[in-house]
Amino acid sequence: MFLLSYPDYDGERHGKLTLSWKSHKSRSVATTSTSKLNALYTLLAPGTPLTSEDLAALGISADLAVHYARAGWLTRLARGVYGRPNDATALHPSLLLLQRRIEGLHVGGKSALHWYGVRQYVLQQPALHLYGWKAARLPEWFTERFPADYHRKRLFDERSESMLHVGSFEKRKGAPQVSAPERALLIMLSEVGVRQPLQEACELVESTCSLRADVLRKLLQHCTSVKTVRLCLQLGREASLPWIAKLDPATLPTGSDRSVQVKVEVNFVMRGTVQPVCRASLTSAARDILLADLEIPVVSLEDVYGGKLVAHWIGSTRATCST
Repeated sequence: MFLLSYPDYDGERHGKLTLSWKSHKSRSVATTSTSKLNALYTLLAPGTPLTSEDLAALGISADLAVHYARAGWLTRLARGVYGRPNDATALHPSLLLLQRRIEGLHVGGKSALHWYGVRQYVLQQPALHLYGWKAARLPEWFTERFPADYHRKRLFDERSESMLHVGSFEKRKGAPQVSAPERALLIMLSEVGVRQPLQEACELVESTCSLRADVLRKLLQHCTSVKTVRLCLQLGREASLPWIAKLDPATLPTGSDRSVQVKVEVNFVMRGTVQPVCRASLTSAARDILLADLEIPVVSLEDVYGGKLVAHWIGSTRATCST
């Protein structure tokens, strides 16, 4: 081995310079990270969740976000979702984030009525009813903090980019999308017999004296559910609400006036069933015509046809024996 030596080389000085450069580089990285973090805290309102895309727009890479989370400068709510440490996640900013991910997401139905002061019972933390244009699933980080359910709902003849009477809550800038009270009422009525008890719906309708008749008329004209239109008119008349007198049923899609008779064959199954008994409800068309819904236990198609075949065989055998 040959050791190369330089007459002017100062090993001690070179070591000091190397340490000085590394220290300067570390301070530079730390200063850059601190400045980005300060900018983030300045722009980020307390309780606002951010996605990795939001952080990238602020100059914070995915690796740097992970570093911030490990250092305790950010809280990881879920994969790719962060918040400020020691801050309770706020509902309105969380809804704004979900609106960017789920097409047409908005607060509707009974929840929207509650937001506008139409309520019968004061619950400590009522479930939040959210609706959207397409099927989706709410993330766990949201439902763990805010009890909520989501339903794909297309009750009106409309387009996703211009939904009828859905806008920022109280027309405030940066507020989440919420149904107008008139639309929220019809959404709630459309779920009577499915997820909404009729008695509570009647009590809520009685509190809707201030609804705008012109807005309600437009929504009813674009409503695709005959059941909802009929139920709205019926409950409005029963409660003698001021807006019912301004609605002409002849201009609304109330369906046919013909009577409908429903026959249900009820049998006791004494021999048991091979397949599990399931529960079945009316179709949407039947609910619209009958203004009602029901759910009953029914045997499987296999058991129905199997029972018919056995009964036919027994009947044929008896007929043969008697002859």
